[in-house]
Amino acid sequence: MERAERDWNTLRKDRQSRLAAAGKFLVQGKFIRQENTIALLEEVIKPYDKVAIEGDNQKQADFLSECLTAVDVGKVHDLHILQSTISLPEHVEIFEKGIAKKLDFSYAGAQSKRLAALLQAKVVELGAIHTYLELYARYFVDLTPRVALLVAEKADRSGNLYTGFSTEDTPVIAEAVKFRQGIVVVQVNEIVDELPRVDIPADWVDFIVQAPRPFKIEPLFTKDPALLTDAKILKAMLAIKGIYMEYGIKTLNHGVGFDTAAIELLLPTYGEELGLKGKVCTHFVLNPHPTMIPAIESGWVKSIHCFGGEVGMEDYVNARSDIFFIGSDGAMRSNRVFAQAAGHYAVDLFIGSTLQIDKFGNSSTAVRNRIVGFGGAPNLGCNAGGRRHVTDSWLKCGEEIPVCNQLIGEVVRGRKLVVQMLDTVSSKGIHGFVDRLDAVSMTKELNLDIAPVMIYGDDVTHIISEIGIAYLHKCRSLEERMDAVSSISGKESASSPKVMKMRMLGIVKTPEDLGIDRRRANKEILAAKTLRELVEWSGGLYKLPEKYNK
Repeated sequence: MERAERDWNTLRKDRQSRLAAAGKFLVQGKFIRQENTIALLEEVIKPYDKVAIEGDNQKQADFLSECLTAVDVGKVHDLHILQSTISLPEHVEIFEKGIAKKLDFSYAGAQSKRLAALLQAKVVELGAIHTYLELYARYFVDLTPRVALLVAEKADRSGNLYTGFSTEDTPVIAEAVKFRQGIVVVQVNEIVDELPRVDIPADWVDFIVQAPRPFKIEPLFTKDPALLTDAKILKAMLAIKGIYMEYGIKTLNHGVGFDTAAIELLLPTYGEELGLKGKVCTHFVLNPHPTMIPAIESGWVKSIHCFGGEVGMEDYVNARSDIFFIGSDGAMRSNRVFAQAAGHYAVDLFIGSTLQIDKFGNSSTAVRNRIVGFGGAPNLGCNAGGRRHVTDSWLKCGEEIPVCNQLIGEVVRGRKLVVQMLDTVSSKGIHGFVDRLDAVSMTKELNLDIAPVMIYGDDVTHIISEIGIAYLHKCRSLEERMDAVSSISGKESASSPKVMKMRMLGIVKTPEDLGIDRRRANKEILAAKTLRELVEWSGGLYKLPEKYNK
């Protein structure tokens, strides 16, 4: 067969063409002036390009996002945006202006309602709502960005980058784009002669602009203990005694929220009473939650690897190098991709809050007129089928699964614990347990291929409400699973035959079954009752974010 002639360097030539067109904006090395940023983007971005914007969980390439909204729509239009988190108004404004058309993302917080409206109006064409790890993986397969708009704390004169305390997504995006012959544009806070350390080498970077102000970073993981309700404290007591103690959970991931903050603040008090120090909660994968400070200071924690940083926790984290992953410069570096992988494979338990659970145990945070997305929960909150290392808690949970549910013959395997927490009725009067998820209705309304379910019921092993714990993995049938969910939904009498049967089988446990005194579920049992007390626990190292320091 005659081999056809082919040009094998089209991507490289395209890259060189774009660099040549934008070269006029370079003033020294890789640097451009602020006032030329919009014009630069008009040269390096072409219509229909795949463009990645940071857009992380916390830190934002806000200056570059603003500049993208101001490009000439005649030159730049119909972009395919790849973004882990839709956070800023500019992230949706580019769709309203026609600069962008298609979107693949993972999470939308403050922009969730606005995004839902644009999807319903067909202004945004949705590729998929991904998990974080799923989206990053596709950067290296079929969703490689042509251009990346990134953010870093500092650059040196050669163009090396320091991403600092909150590295998050930056390295993975830069690597995917650079090694597929794409263009990398970075906004930085400072240009310096020497960096504390090099997090991304200069040859991964094409253009750098010093932004007019420090990039935006949101203190997402700061939860004020004063706002914890008695119901959340009771659920935390259930989690510690009914799950952590029962299974001997040492390696775990806590999701963001007040439910897990309550658990963290109970470890030095209620956990100590139960004699659990050294037996549970030794190795974490989570952001540096301020509510972890008392547990760290009390000697509970051996290590924490972080997805990102947290505003105000810099000095505290850097002073605890035995606990956190600290560089030779004396400062932490986070990595969301590695933390996601660790949360998927290396921990025995994921626990987090949700907004809705249906009668089958499916969980979702996509509710009426809000497309929140999933973040990392589906990766963290699932049984990792490829896991092969054994721990006592993983094996114990696996052994409790009825034989009739196994399709692998006589082979025994363990099971990761996936715990979902919610109030039966929220503070706004919204019922958490529903017959049918709002996500199911959204499928048709928003023309989605599948319902935006966060964690499927067959991955959920435990549900905790203030009524008690449902041990779903012990259920022998779908009917039994539905009875277990119903028993802790607040819709059943505690003395009903259904609930009594579930309790007798050990599939449902109430606080009374576990010997928990409901009267103790109040702030008096917390290790810290205010943010100021967390500062005191830290020895003054924790600095309250400005929004809380009033």
